[in-house]
Amino acid sequence: MLVRRLRSTLVPMIAVLALIPAHGAMRDIYPPPEQAKSDLAAALNASAAAHRRVILDFGGNWCPDCRVLDSYFHDSVNKPLLDANYILVHVNIGRLSENLDLAERFHVPLSKGVPALAVLDEGGMLLYSQTGGEFEAMRDMQSSAVTEFLDRWKPPPR
Repeated sequence: MLVRRLRSTLVPMIAVLALIPAHGAMRDIYPPPEQAKSDLAAALNASAAAHRRVILDFGGNWCPDCRVLDSYFHDSVNKPLLDANYILVHVNIGRLSENLDLAERFHVPLSKGVPALAVLDEGGMLLYSQTGGEFEAMRDMQSSAVTEFLDRWKPPPR
């Protein structure tokens, strides 16, 4: 039991460590907080033209679970699914002090933890928001949880 628990915790953390360049600095996943509204506007324009949904990923560069989620988004199984069906917008919440208006607008209670996701249709209508901190402990989850999420919320075939 202890070995299984350690494995389920260590494997995702090793995936995060693999993202660290040799010089020791982690790349920023989330752009500066002030960029969120323009990124969202651009994503909504592109979404309408490409008939893809928008995923808003609320989190911060300081968040290990957010880094695990990003690595799962870009693994060999999920990246093609993400690229074919979604436009991903990283919304930087700072230290739970930035872009609170966007979180509120899309019914994402940041008090439940991050990363937290919202899915919008190509017209910008909210389809889903994680209101229960579903991915807050991403380091204890498998990539398949992200696959299931992406499959569930992808747009219907045209």
